Amino acid sequence: MIIILVLLLILGIALIFFMVKEAFLNHVVLHEMIFEDFPKSFGSVSIFFISDIHKRLISDDIINAVNGKTDIVIIGGDLTEKSVPFERVKKNLEKLKQAGPVYFVWGNNDYETDFRKLDAILLDYGVKVLDNTAATFESENGDKLSLLGVDEVGRGRDRLDLALLDAEDKSFKILASHYPNITDKILPEHNIRLVLSGHTHGGQIHIFGYSPFEKGKVEKLENTIVLISNGYGTTGVPLRLGAPAQCHLITIKNG
Repeated sequence: MIIILVLLLILGIALIFFMVKEAFLNHVVLHEMIFEDFPKSFGSVSIFFISDIHKRLISDDIINAVNGKTDIVIIGGDLTEKSVPFERVKKNLEKLKQAGPVYFVWGNNDYETDFRKLDAILLDYGVKVLDNTAATFESENGDKLSLLGVDEVGRGRDRLDLALLDAEDKSFKILASHYPNITDKILPEHNIRLVLSGHTHGGQIHIFGYSPFEKGKVEKLENTIVLISNGYGTTGVPLRLGAPAQCHLITIKNG
């Protein structure tokens, strides 16, 4: 009996260590996405997407892995949460700016902080906040790519219609939203080709394979393609099981 209890204790400790390891991984998932209608004049465009940073300080390993390979950096919401000091937020923004121009969409936990102060910090660091707005990029040939972002869906602050109005009508459209269920509001005529999202943490902890949310994935839907990230940080306990921490380097090209 004592031997069994000791073995169970050892297994429990080993499991906790494994869950901590999964929670603090510094893994960049590489994606190559090919679209027939992506403007050839852009060549390829690389996006570094990171969501749900929460309490973590971004590792230099992450920045070194994407530095020089990234055209656009997108923070997919939950850059911070209530208990995180703003000095850590500033350090994370300094790191991300090394990789490229930074764009941001609001997450639910961002609004639990002094969000006005957070907004001011983002402005000071030259981060473009996509709150129901869009940023448009133009190639030398005049082709256009629009990066749209919606405000926090959970509070009903999202206005996809306004973001679409701000985007170039005939541009290749990419939408950033903290909540993946923004896809429920996308219509075929919106012509949004890709959605980048997080929020669910991929379920964070899967017990016997079960969690309230699915693991992060790339999924082709009827009206778009959606990437749902496991996220970089954690909420609640700093543990993960079956949904390791991740961020993404996405290369988009014509083909």
